Amino acid sequence: MTEQGRSTAEAMFEKALDVAEKHLDAAVREGGPLGAYVAIAMIEAAVNQAVEHASNTDIADMLRDLAEQIENDGDDEED
Repeated sequence: MTEQGRSTAEAMFEKALDVAEKHLDAAVREGGPLGAYVAIAMIEAAVNQAVEHASNTDIADMLRDLAEQIENDGDDEED
C-alpha cells in the first residue's frame, strides 16, 4: 500500500472508531450496572459482523494486534 493509501486508510479507521465509540458509550450508559458486560458483548457482536466483511484470518490478526495493545497498555501502567 502506498503512503497516501495508508494515510487515507488510517484516517477512515479513526473516523470509524469515533463512530463506534460514540455508540458504545451510549450502549454502556443504557446498560447501567451491566455496562461492563455490554462493552464485552459489543466486542463479540462486532467480531461476528466483521467476519461477514473480512476473512477470518484478517479478523484474527486484528484481534491479536488488539490483544497485544491491551497487554502493552497494562505493562505501561505497571511501570
